Amino acid sequence: MTTARRIGLLSATGIGVGSMLGAGVFSDMWVEVLAAGRWAMAAVAGAAIVALLNALSTAQLAARYPVAGGAYAYGRAELGPFAGHVAGAAFVVGKTVSVAVGATVLGASVLPGHVQGIATAAIVAAWALNAGGITRTARGATLIAIIVVAALVVIVALSLTGTPEDAGPPVSVLAADAGPTMTFLVAVAACFFAFAGYARIATLGEEVEAPARTIPRAILFALAVVVSLYLVVAAALSRLGADRLVPAARRDGDVIVASGPAAPIEQLARMGGVPVVVATVVAALSVGGAMLAVMAGAGRTAMAMAREGDLPRVLAATGASAAPWRAEAVVGACAVALVWTEGASLVLVSAASVLLYYAVANLAAVSQRRGGRTAGLAIPATLSVVGLVCSLGLAVVALVGAGDAVWPALLVGLAVIAWPAVAAARRRPRATF
Repeated sequence: MTTARRIGLLSATGIGVGSMLGAGVFSDMWVEVLAAGRWAMAAVAGAAIVALLNALSTAQLAARYPVAGGAYAYGRAELGPFAGHVAGAAFVVGKTVSVAVGATVLGASVLPGHVQGIATAAIVAAWALNAGGITRTARGATLIAIIVVAALVVIVALSLTGTPEDAGPPVSVLAADAGPTMTFLVAVAACFFAFAGYARIATLGEEVEAPARTIPRAILFALAVVVSLYLVVAAALSRLGADRLVPAARRDGDVIVASGPAAPIEQLARMGGVPVVVATVVAALSVGGAMLAVMAGAGRTAMAMAREGDLPRVLAATGASAAPWRAEAVVGACAVALVWTEGASLVLVSAASVLLYYAVANLAAVSQRRGGRTAGLAIPATLSVVGLVCSLGLAVVALVGAGDAVWPALLVGLAVIAWPAVAAARRRPRATF
């Protein structure tokens, strides 16, 4: 059963922009970026270049394979079931973690003292709204993206009229243990998290009008908008410095008491004299819209995997609205569990998983290009090879930089590598004697 093609270029672009802006621009990934010091802008540019390479490979593949599942479908078509399974598992894991990141950011913005409770409620609400159908999701995501872009431009512009002191006193920050090279690479990996949302567009292959033309254009348009905006935001935050972002603080007499990670855009709002409530509302809208889009993308990839038997086939079922509500319910339940975990950077865990997803996409693009199976868009195979190497390298960096906890590496290793390997071994026909 295929779904109706209801999404045009504007809505597809809006979904991509909304997915990237959401948790990314409002998350504490700026902590890692600004830790790179004078190389912070270079880290944003580096992440953008990796994102562009991956986007080109994804766009080439999407033009030829306009079906649900993104690199899961592309990997299966070009490289076989194992590669497809790796891509699908990486995407579902990465985007499930992204939902948890978004929900946590939302909780911290709305009610800092009850982050996990608000985050849990937000995930349940996102699942319920997505169950209403993709058309509603697309329109909502597009409207939210327009509002958020406009608000961010105003906040950044007004912040230029203030001084860093207007945002509050600096807070002492422990020096990073890693050397400058590792610090820079972690900054690139963390920033990539904020660009990864354009993959959401590719997962809508069965629901986009004229997908061979619309998907590549929407991916590149969305990426262009977000890269421009992130560079502007990074420049504005550089005026503040990392010591005003990590950690957030309150003054208790003459003592600065850490109280958790700061909201970077709220700091810019303070510097520009914008009421903090405005930044809070914009953050809630942006993160909420991104959660809708990301959960929908993860659900549709899980649906595609269920169709092929890589997940229980019961998850392939859709409701009257054509939304894979069962698959999205599982994604939501796992995201809720992650919200209550501690000891690791969820931003970097998500980035590592999604980078592995793009590694498969780049490898599939190389196979497609060399096999002459492109349709409408053909990029040099060399670019896809560079994207492959960068994605694999940054995935390792992200896992190493995620924290001292062991569970991120175990989660990615077991879910993204071991599970597909076991499934491939079970599919392999046994020799008879």
